Amino acid sequence: MSRLRSVLRVARVLLVIVAGLALGSLVATLERLRLGGSIGLRQRCSRWFMARLSNALPFRVTVHGELPREPMLWVCNHVSWTDIPLLGQLTPLSFLSKAEVRTWPIAGWLAHKAGTLFIRRGAGDSRLVQRQMGNLLQQGRALLIFPEGTTTDGRALRTFHGRLLSSAIDAGVALQPVAIEYRRAGAPDSIAPFIGDDDLLSHIRRLFAHEQGEVHIHLLAPIASSGKERAALAFEAQAAVQQALFGALPESPAVPEPATAASPAKAA
Repeated sequence: MSRLRSVLRVARVLLVIVAGLALGSLVATLERLRLGGSIGLRQRCSRWFMARLSNALPFRVTVHGELPREPMLWVCNHVSWTDIPLLGQLTPLSFLSKAEVRTWPIAGWLAHKAGTLFIRRGAGDSRLVQRQMGNLLQQGRALLIFPEGTTTDGRALRTFHGRLLSSAIDAGVALQPVAIEYRRAGAPDSIAPFIGDDDLLSHIRRLFAHEQGEVHIHLLAPIASSGKERAALAFEAQAAVQQALFGALPESPAVPEPATAASPAKAA
């Protein structure tokens, strides 16, 4: 019975992906015919898809706090590829991802059609991405990044890198810090994290072989960016997320990063 349940759960996810492909194809057709394809349409379609994918995942989700009433740069800790649909279902969002995701079968194409911005690791194109981020924010669109630059097991935070926070400062928009927390049987979830050499298919099979876990999404108080240095802004966001997750503040401010390309998220 457990194996049958796992198979049915995976089948449900596959059906959602098929629906996402159909929706992405429709958006692509509208773009070719020049009948649509704006970033606003992409974000709305992406949210529709993310909501259905989230419903198919084996999680009970609780959202704490209020959604921002105006577009902001969302910054969140990063645990798994599942962060993306779970957060993307809340409001129309664009994401920043590593360039390799663009080459992934199906997922890369869907990410592109959803309006994802891609950055190459170590390629020195962070300034171009910053301009793209700034343009999107100035258009009144919300954008989410994972400033740790990679996924973790959810038991501690890595340093929040501030390079790409310049886009919020330049656009004059606030940060929306978000803390995402995976729990199972009253303890940190050891199944949900997508880290190391894990591959997507194995991770999906492992997720659906177990009972539902719990996810808590904490929408924290927005942080004004005006007049702040990016390193100080990153530390302030990291401190807010760390306090929400662990009830403690970082021991010392983040050290300013060298002017190199940002390290993109592993699973975004």
